[in-house]
Amino acid sequence: MLYLHGLGHFHPETVLTNRFLEELDIGCSEEWILERVGIHTRRTALPLDYIRTTKNRDSRAAMEACLYTNAQTAARAAEQALERAGLESHDIGMVVSGSSAPDHVTPAEAACVAGEIGIDAPCFDLNSACSTFGMQMKFLSDMKPEALPPFILVVNPENLTRIIDYSDRRSAPLFGDGTSAAVVSASIPSKMIFEAFFCDSNPRSWDKVRVPRVGHFDQDGRVVQGFAIRKTTELLRDLQELYPAGCGRFKFVGHQANFGMLRTVSERCGISEDDHWHNIIDYGNTGGSGAPTVLSQHWDELGAGDHIALALVGAGLTWVRAMLRIAA
Repeated sequence: MLYLHGLGHFHPETVLTNRFLEELDIGCSEEWILERVGIHTRRTALPLDYIRTTKNRDSRAAMEACLYTNAQTAARAAEQALERAGLESHDIGMVVSGSSAPDHVTPAEAACVAGEIGIDAPCFDLNSACSTFGMQMKFLSDMKPEALPPFILVVNPENLTRIIDYSDRRSAPLFGDGTSAAVVSASIPSKMIFEAFFCDSNPRSWDKVRVPRVGHFDQDGRVVQGFAIRKTTELLRDLQELYPAGCGRFKFVGHQANFGMLRTVSERCGISEDDHWHNIIDYGNTGGSGAPTVLSQHWDELGAGDHIALALVGAGLTWVRAMLRIAA
């Protein structure tokens, strides 16, 4: 298990609407987008004029045009997580980062984040694409508590619009930018506890979703959609069996891939609309930060006896499940 002490999130201010995407004249109308992915808006760290004039054909230019670095957005999210945990930056003894689109190949992005915040501590990256947050929690929970510092900062800066080809209607409507941060501990108790971890992968399908070192996001949409629905359903059903009815309020948070996928999973598992927490409609697919930003946005609603089931999938192909249990 792993104790959660604070969560934070940050989304850039610039809104990327369906109307804007329609006006790019790439063959996707507002109605077409809503029908296929159910996303109304998303946020971007890129200037809209840059997207409009270049369609981001050269993803390297996006790094220069971007209004935030990953370290800067991580610092914004971390500030909120630390405040909620009642801690300051000097209390953090380790920083772990994971991003589907890191600013640098070297050094570890965790070091860039720690430098931005002013933390002097061991830093390393752990990345498994959109399932990264769950993987980070799982691997920290597997470590001996005495081998870890009292408090660890885990961040997921996902400024993904920089790697999107805005002349490609298959990917342009999907993604937005978002960053999450979590303060966790293996030794300092909290009423919020991550448990019931399980992870696995299918490396033979590694090429179904990918971002080359220099280039744009690409996926086999049909295959990935089917995988996401089947595996998320399986993970959620596993958690439903482990925590049967009567255990307390049961909520579901999945990878924020698209609303249709999440709705199908909810229907198959008997999850009501009120018990399905998501932000995909307003923020798009924000990669590994999607699920933890949903949790952060519901921070004030977490109460004793709550069980929040996390079922996450990602490139690799990877998957992970966990339960966030709020003790009495």
